[in-house]
Amino acid sequence: MTNENLAFAPTTAVSADAYLDGLMAWVGVDGLAAAFAEPGLLAVVDQHAAAVRESLRDAGRPIGAAGLVAYARSVAFAAARMGSPLPGEGAAPTTVAGWSGAGWPLLRLLAVCLIAESAELL
Repeated sequence: MTNENLAFAPTTAVSADAYLDGLMAWVGVDGLAAAFAEPGLLAVVDQHAAAVRESLRDAGRPIGAAGLVAYARSVAFAAARMGSPLPGEGAAPTTVAGWSGAGWPLLRLLAVCLIAESAELL
């Protein structure tokens, strides 16, 4: 989805649970399937997840839905500032090869999904 999409726009007011559910449907399902199928990709996503956890810890935020959503929204802002719009609905990678070539913002969002899933927030 693009940064302008209502479900994921950084300024859109949606519940944290709804945001995480949408994020999982958009990038998490296919991205995590790809990561679990390719150990090297999973290692990259794990490194991104560690950076997300560290960032939340440094900000004094617990690993929870609100903190993950705030982080994901900051990634969307950063992608827009860098001139790297996020892929549109249905345009996120669906294969290991596609995810292996994904950029930093998309991998960070996938890491948010990994954390949310492992914390049973979805």
